[in-house]
Amino acid sequence: MMESLKSITEIPDLRKRITFTLLMLAVYRLGAFIPTPGVNSHIFEQFFNSMGGSLFGLLSMFSGGSLRRFTVFALGIMPYITASIILQLLTVVSPTLEKLSKEGDLGRRKITEYTRWMTVGLSAFQAFGIAVALERQTSNGIALVSDPGPVFILTTVLTLTAGAIFIMWIGEQITARGIGNGMSLLIFAGIVVGLPRGIADLYTKVFVTHVWSPLALVVVLAFMIAIVAFIVLVERGERRVPIQYAKRIVGRRMVGGVSTHLPLKVNSGGVMPIIFAVSLLTFPQTIGLFWKNGVIAHAVTAFLSLFAYGEPLYTLSYVLLIIFFAHFYLSIIYNPDDVADNVRKQGGFIPGIRPGKRTADYLDDVLTKITWVGGVYLAIVALIPEIMLAGLRLNHLPVWLGGGWFDSHMPTWLLHGLNVNFYFGGTSLLIVVGVAMDTVQQVEAQLIMRHYEGFLKKGRVRGRRAS
Repeated sequence: MMESLKSITEIPDLRKRITFTLLMLAVYRLGAFIPTPGVNSHIFEQFFNSMGGSLFGLLSMFSGGSLRRFTVFALGIMPYITASIILQLLTVVSPTLEKLSKEGDLGRRKITEYTRWMTVGLSAFQAFGIAVALERQTSNGIALVSDPGPVFILTTVLTLTAGAIFIMWIGEQITARGIGNGMSLLIFAGIVVGLPRGIADLYTKVFVTHVWSPLALVVVLAFMIAIVAFIVLVERGERRVPIQYAKRIVGRRMVGGVSTHLPLKVNSGGVMPIIFAVSLLTFPQTIGLFWKNGVIAHAVTAFLSLFAYGEPLYTLSYVLLIIFFAHFYLSIIYNPDDVADNVRKQGGFIPGIRPGKRTADYLDDVLTKITWVGGVYLAIVALIPEIMLAGLRLNHLPVWLGGGWFDSHMPTWLLHGLNVNFYFGGTSLLIVVGVAMDTVQQVEAQLIMRHYEGFLKKGRVRGRRAS
């Protein structure tokens, strides 16, 4: 490991890329402490803490806590991610975008330009919605906005939109001139900065307030390490479909006749199914901010109480949506017909499977089966922090659905949780592990390309998109 780190400093280009990446991440973190004008940041943070189950909680995680403090980077990278997802969906249904995606570098640059403009529009729309909602909110009788009105709305829209665009630029610069995927590293940095706060909280519980015993701390840390190891194992897991290439003559040479494999990842969608599921579940709660009085407000409150964080209906919907979006997202990013056609054009075939339509059907069947496993895996990882913090709350079910039985036959810690904030749990844990694996794999490739020994002497780290 030390030799590999020394090798990084000996390669000027790699050293410059890593330095540039660190400087850009430092600029990103600096902007996370510049407040947005017109909002009482302390009152807003109190208001935010009372809304842990809303869409603001998800956005804050991706913005590295900027939304919690309502800084100029409050929107974070989410507008760009949303625009990218929308463009991916439109590429499937729009012949024009589909044609652009197949035109190589020129088409990709055009789609990137569309993504940037859509990011601007989404950022302005989200900023306007947040500004309007904040004008109507109070915390302990104190208004969040000191001087509401058109000037505040315009200022907030311009500030937050400019911040989101600047973050997009930083991410693109890291991708082009740094090391790793810029957008992923920004999310990674936003999550990792919460680690010191988590360590301080654990220290307080064990050595100051004595809420936990040292043994409990050891158990929690061991559990966290086991979950990280489990995620690494599954993220690197793949189903290898054997491919046989027939011998053929090209010019005066005989080529082909080799056996290889087509890797199909267990979790092809990464963290996107969880993001889709959480966004869909929390969107109604965010909409509910616009109704505070009247009949509609009571109806909305009654409906939202069924989907409150940790409630059985919320948990069930969460799991089903994650599994559904795992299949849905895979259908967008992976086309078995195209893969089967490419294999056929190269003179390859799957042993025992006829080329063409039969190969596409076989690949689709294999992908469907392993995606079920990947969807269940994502659901388990996503539920771990919820179970540790709030429990399953199955005792809240009506009596006719067995609520009383669960209350008397299931352990209390499983029903009510351990009130433990599982740091790097769920979505954040997947992002941290996945981005770390991808970045190490890219540094490893740079070292090997220049004839240096990589970080791992036995085997190489495979990124989530490695084939």
